[in-house]
Amino acid sequence: MQKLLSIFIFIGTIWANSILFTQIPKSLTAEECMKPFYHGVASGDPLHDRVIIWTRVTPSVQNNQPVVVSWKMATDTAMTQVVQSGSFLTNASRDYTVKVDVTNLQPDTWYYYEFYAEGKSSIQGRTKTTPLPTVEKDSVRFAVVSCANLEAGYFNVYGALAQRQDFDAVICLGDYYYEYEKGGYSPNAQTNRFFEPITEILTLDDYRMRHSVYRLDPDLRRLHQNYPWFCIWDDHEFANDAWIGGAENHSSSEGDWTLRKNVAKQAYFEWIPVREKSVTNPYEIYRAVSFGKLVDLLFLDTRIQGRSQQVSITSSAINDANRKLLGTDQFNWLISKLNNSSAKYKVLAQQVMIAPLQVFGVAVNADQWDGYPVERTQLFNHIVTNNINNVVVLTGDIHTSWASNLKNSLGNVGVEFVTPSVTSPALETISAVSYVGAAAIKAANSHIQWVDLSNKGFIIVDFNKTRVQSDWYFIQTIDDINLNYSWAASYYANDGQNALTETNTVTLPRNTLFTDLPQLCPRPFETPTEEPEEEEEENLSVKSQSIVLLGIYPNPVEEQLTLHFSNQADDELSFRIVSLDGKTVKTDSFLCKTGAWNYEIRLDDLNSGYYKIILQSKSSIVQGSFIKK
Repeated sequence: MQKLLSIFIFIGTIWANSILFTQIPKSLTAEECMKPFYHGVASGDPLHDRVIIWTRVTPSVQNNQPVVVSWKMATDTAMTQVVQSGSFLTNASRDYTVKVDVTNLQPDTWYYYEFYAEGKSSIQGRTKTTPLPTVEKDSVRFAVVSCANLEAGYFNVYGALAQRQDFDAVICLGDYYYEYEKGGYSPNAQTNRFFEPITEILTLDDYRMRHSVYRLDPDLRRLHQNYPWFCIWDDHEFANDAWIGGAENHSSSEGDWTLRKNVAKQAYFEWIPVREKSVTNPYEIYRAVSFGKLVDLLFLDTRIQGRSQQVSITSSAINDANRKLLGTDQFNWLISKLNNSSAKYKVLAQQVMIAPLQVFGVAVNADQWDGYPVERTQLFNHIVTNNINNVVVLTGDIHTSWASNLKNSLGNVGVEFVTPSVTSPALETISAVSYVGAAAIKAANSHIQWVDLSNKGFIIVDFNKTRVQSDWYFIQTIDDINLNYSWAASYYANDGQNALTETNTVTLPRNTLFTDLPQLCPRPFETPTEEPEEEEEENLSVKSQSIVLLGIYPNPVEEQLTLHFSNQADDELSFRIVSLDGKTVKTDSFLCKTGAWNYEIRLDDLNSGYYKIILQSKSSIVQGSFIKK
């Protein structure tokens, strides 16, 4: 993506240069009212009879012991019409995440759900099942997002969508988070939003903590709370420009790529409400979901499932038939799904742009489908020669907005809608470059109907029996917490047309949603449960904690321990490590600003054994325990 931005800049940089800034710093912290479910709730991968629900419990004492979390699902916000309930045993081996596949539900129905642990309730989530695949459905609507760089700005896109009541689910097309070190990719000095860990993430614990920091964002939590999500990963859930055997942002000095890829997958499936595909291949993300007879969603993995390594766009290897983007197994699966679909619309939800993009007659980005033209030609030819109509491609990755016709020498293939980024950089600081670059791109690529190279936002994609339409909405800013947004453009394709038409009329839902939005913080939890046992020495009865110890990594530990915590006020913090016989063996203090942070402690001088660690400020004290190998 970063290479493509430099090309766009080259197209228009001879014209002008203008930079705009605003202000207002805010920090990410754990909210006291959400204890012990600070990371909120989420749901995902709904089917007609089931849906995944998710949360993470933060034990009040971090002692590496398992926690029993109970849950229930109901058709009302008062949780009186309960349809399913159960319990889940979580522990440190899954980072205290909870993921339940709730079954035996009714199709096309809104539900509410809650979790309970340590005598407290989570915030209440809202979710929805899909209609039966055999049902005639009048309309289906999706909010589509991608590319959320936490350091680049506020997630106002998520906050704006969380307030809407007019779509069925969120589709996230990848780059849910980024792997870079602090300041490594377009940091925004006006927001004081920082990556943790501060280094590039490489290990399982690193990826887990990066997920944790992201899920403290209130707008992201709220959108997860209100709607089910369908999520697929792109490259930055692993490393920039990832492929099956490596990545541009991975070197041999950073360890084994396969190990890094596998732990990133594990953390993703722990923290994201995605259904494990099978016992033998639990961490595959390509899958199919039906919304009645109207829409078949076909989610693809163009990144690490079968992708060959990228080559230069001018390389002779670019047309090698052995080079794959999807890989043989996934390609054959996709062809089978397209052949056997009885839905009106066949929707490919995937990562990188499939429409050709040329400047001065040369393709510019070998990381997208342009870098794998043989496989694209095979796919396009199959669609046209088999008269497969109403193919719609939804794309993220490129941080910009595009509406394109897909065609080849045989005829029209379908249409592509590309969603802008949530915060990740495009050309927003160079307005003239954006304008001139867009004009040059359209002039050189007649199939591209519209492009915007600068704005952040989302798309609402609306399907009905006569047409599919995408509406682009742009938010006002990412420099400040501001949920204002405006309509930018709309394009539709009539049933069987396989080509786009511009319109000035936005889509409206066939049936406005009147289901209640859940509350921001939990209802009082009335069911009595046992509080966790307090450890003898240091557990103070502090009713309101300014410090929340979110995790201790790794545990057991060899040389370096990381305290992952949230601090709600600028303060001086101190820690003590206490041995099993009650002696303080290590202590230190440090100044800490408001936010979510990691603090690393070297343990080379400690003997093997069991230790307690106490972290405190002037008004708060939290504790945990660890084993030194």
